Amino acid sequence: MNLYKIKREICEIGQRLYQRGFAAANDGNISYRLGENDVLCSPTMICKGFMKPDDLCTVDMEGKQLSGRRKRTSEILLHLAVMKARPEVRSVVHCHPPHATAFAIAREPIPQCVLPEVEVFLGDVPIAKYETPGTQKFAETVLPFVQRTNVIILANHGTISYGDSVEQAYWWTEILDSYCRMLMLARGLGNVNYFSQSETKELLDLKTRLGFGDARLAPGMENCDLCANDVFRDSWTQVGVARRAFEPHGARVASNSRVAGAKAEGRAPARHDGGLNPTGGALGHASLSASHTGADQEALIQAITDRVMAALSAGGTRP
Repeated sequence: MNLYKIKREICEIGQRLYQRGFAAANDGNISYRLGENDVLCSPTMICKGFMKPDDLCTVDMEGKQLSGRRKRTSEILLHLAVMKARPEVRSVVHCHPPHATAFAIAREPIPQCVLPEVEVFLGDVPIAKYETPGTQKFAETVLPFVQRTNVIILANHGTISYGDSVEQAYWWTEILDSYCRMLMLARGLGNVNYFSQSETKELLDLKTRLGFGDARLAPGMENCDLCANDVFRDSWTQVGVARRAFEPHGARVASNSRVAGAKAEGRAPARHDGGLNPTGGALGHASLSASHTGADQEALIQAITDRVMAALSAGGTRP
């Protein structure tokens, strides 16, 4: 094991975290397990974008600092909890990617069956309950989920991901935050289209062939709805997680049936929240009050469109 090379890799991943906006100021921490009782980690109170190999320190599996001129990160107990539960894990990355952390703050579950890469590489993503960072209670919040996923959202805090290498541990977070950003953009456009059960099953078959596991394929999950977040649904009440911005799979099917039925009868389908946010979610357009009727919302949208077009037209006449 080349210790200096691992230190350089941690510093390089720290730069990526900082440059991507995943770790502002002194945020975030990174660790790598060197041996049975030695863990290399980033220190506290340092910008991850400017770390040097000599800044890193080592701790034992109980969090006691063994070496390093800087004090170890205050959240190392979270990393150690993962490593104890999953001995094969070598590296853990914790940070605050803005789009995934927005879901953590809203306590909105990550919808499934939308993007192939997410189905193959991530699967269902849980939200762990909130506890004060740096405490043992905080570290234990991930234990109900750590065996069934490689990335977890921490309520009102950020994310944690883990893997065989520092880069792999970082990848899961990057994929998750990119996905959350896509969801927000698509929701802003007014619609998120989902895979069917059969399309998702094809992706899970591909995932199996690639050697990746998925909790939806575990014993006891044979009758689960592949697109309905069934894996971690039982944890939602403890965390305060509820669907607000994205429809459950069953509700979507029912909604699509109502639309299809209305079209078949030659009438306009009923609309909810201006057709922008069927569940009245927090990611809908704030300017469209829930008290407005569908007609009011249509008028408001038309008025905004007219103003924008008039402004563009006026601007086009200027030299």
